Amino acid sequence: MSGGHHHNHGHAHGHAERSALTTRAAFASIAMSLFLIALKTWAAIHTSSMAMLGSLADSGLDLIASLVVLLGVRVAAQPADRDHRFGHGKAEALAALAQVTIITMSALFIGYESVARLIHHAKTADAELGIGVSIVAIGFTFTLVTYQRYVIRQTASVAIKTDNLHYASDMLLNFSVIVALALDQYLHIVGADAIFGLLIALWLFWGAWQSSSHALNQLMDREWPDDQRERFLAATKQFPELAGLHDLRTRTSGTHHFVQFHVWVPEDWTVARAHDCMDRIEEELQHQFPGTEILIHLDPEGHTDREGVLPSHLAERTEGPSFRSSRSMPSPTGRSPAIRRR
Repeated sequence: MSGGHHHNHGHAHGHAERSALTTRAAFASIAMSLFLIALKTWAAIHTSSMAMLGSLADSGLDLIASLVVLLGVRVAAQPADRDHRFGHGKAEALAALAQVTIITMSALFIGYESVARLIHHAKTADAELGIGVSIVAIGFTFTLVTYQRYVIRQTASVAIKTDNLHYASDMLLNFSVIVALALDQYLHIVGADAIFGLLIALWLFWGAWQSSSHALNQLMDREWPDDQRERFLAATKQFPELAGLHDLRTRTSGTHHFVQFHVWVPEDWTVARAHDCMDRIEEELQHQFPGTEILIHLDPEGHTDREGVLPSHLAERTEGPSFRSSRSMPSPTGRSPAIRRR
């Protein structure tokens, strides 16, 4: 007979704090987008620069993407309910995929317009204005990117991470506008503006590809990265009771982490003893891995489960050191266990 043990000590305060941080980051992105749209619209009209127009289009799509991020993080912050008992964390991954679509559309538009201007040898004007606006945009964007990276370190939000990648590329985009205008008007290199527009489009395509992979990993319940998984396994080895740990499965949903595994326990342990022991271990592990929900399934020593979704050669592989008998296993209270006669 095997049993399951689950304990969630409730990281309500931490969850609320992460939600507040991601929401503030989303609002900061929206405010930045509105400011840059106004600034670049004025500059694009006066310079007739393809690179500046591409930068304006990108900022317009930034605004839409930031609104999507705000919706995603607000939905993801909602607590688990009757219909979504694992929470709403994957809303962030969906928001990230929506951003990827927007970034791809932006890249296609910029690429198309750049090719058209290259063919027709279009010229730019008012380099000083365009360069000045781009310098201001770089300064404000750098401030936003720095704040977003702070939020990412605190929350590991995939939606904010995608938004950050987009705004980081915006700094390169604004720098390229400066170079394009300088080459086109000061050095009279024909087509420089359009060529930089094409390079910007390619950069955006690359960013969309990277962002989509992170979002899809969450939606497909990909296992934790190897280093994170190994850190968790290393933490379990401090508990002799988890020597028979196997069938370890991990996943991430938004800012929430989930881990479950089976562990062999001596056949002569009572349910109450096993529960108390695993309750103590879960509490200590959750202190080391905040924001992680842990589910432990108890198996009698040597028990092999029927094969399920995960093939048995993976599920039954022991992740920890070799199992020890109950006579050498400490009790939940730390005293030598009294072996119940059978």
